Amino acid sequence: MTARGSDVVPDARARRAPGAVPARAGADASGALRAVRPAWPARVAWGALGLAAILFLWWLGTEALAAPGGLARRFGPTASFASLYALLADSDLPWHILVSLRRVLVGLALAMAIGIPLGLAVGSWRRLEAALSPAMQFLRMISPLSWMPIAVMVFGVGDDPVYFLLTFAAVWPILLNTASGVQQLDARWLLLARSVSATRRETLLTVVLPGVLGHVLTGVRLAIGILWIVLVPCEMLGVSAGMGYFILDTRDRLAYSELMAMVLMIGVLGFMLDAAARGLYRLWRG
Repeated sequence: MTARGSDVVPDARARRAPGAVPARAGADASGALRAVRPAWPARVAWGALGLAAILFLWWLGTEALAAPGGLARRFGPTASFASLYALLADSDLPWHILVSLRRVLVGLALAMAIGIPLGLAVGSWRRLEAALSPAMQFLRMISPLSWMPIAVMVFGVGDDPVYFLLTFAAVWPILLNTASGVQQLDARWLLLARSVSATRRETLLTVVLPGVLGHVLTGVRLAIGILWIVLVPCEMLGVSAGMGYFILDTRDRLAYSELMAMVLMIGVLGFMLDAAARGLYRLWRG
């Protein structure tokens, strides 16, 4: 009598759909894609090429094609880089930069102090999320700059309204990313913590916080970008120091090359802050 086992369980190769990629092949393909990704020297070279293209277009529009003696030439790269060097070498610009960085750090710290605990709570309790979600979605869609007159009336003139506006702008990505991280935690981790009779504090410190750290760092990086965008208009709000104040000062003095130099400095510092946040995230990932 002929055995029927081979008829009951068809051969796996016969059941594979045409064109299907086996699991191992998929892993090999993924590795191949990673292998063809340019190494960091190549990425740096391509990035430098892109920046050089922007610089060339800037020079082309403000110097090569501009009318001789025209206003556009005052915004050109030659005058701007010369003014930037002069400002960094012999002016109070470094002090204004430090003041702006201090405001960013204070606003980020306040946003984290509010956003992380609230995000942990919203992500942990569904009823709290249902109660607060409409209000959070409503508030985060309001431009922080629209609060500027109210902030001045409530906090007066100075750093306090700037801190309020920066914190309001930065808290939402931190809060929402933290809540999302809690909701995406592996339930088996929490069950394991309960099985060993871990307290709420122990579960929070050993399971929840390490599990959501990547989401928190992502929220912090997004918050830094938002803070840097909101900072300059906030510093045009009755303060006597900072990069936003310095830009207004260059405008009032009709120092157009210095104004463009400040735009460059803002872009460079923002790029460095984002690079630091990305480096911190890569360091956490190992």
